[in-house]
Amino acid sequence: MSFGPLEIILVIVVLLLLFGGKKIPELMRGLGQGMKEFKKTQTDDPSEEKKKEV
Repeated sequence: MSFGPLEIILVIVVLLLLFGGKKIPELMRGLGQGMKEFKKTQTDDPSEEKKKEV
């Protein structure tokens, strides 16, 4: 199931109504930082973590 242009526009309008124009960039920035941290922890080698602790 894919989203068409109408569904995407509808979601954007609902987000604007719920959060307002100023809050959305802050939410997206936080989401991006969270995803970056998640990817970083996924690619880190656990054996390197143990070496750093000792």
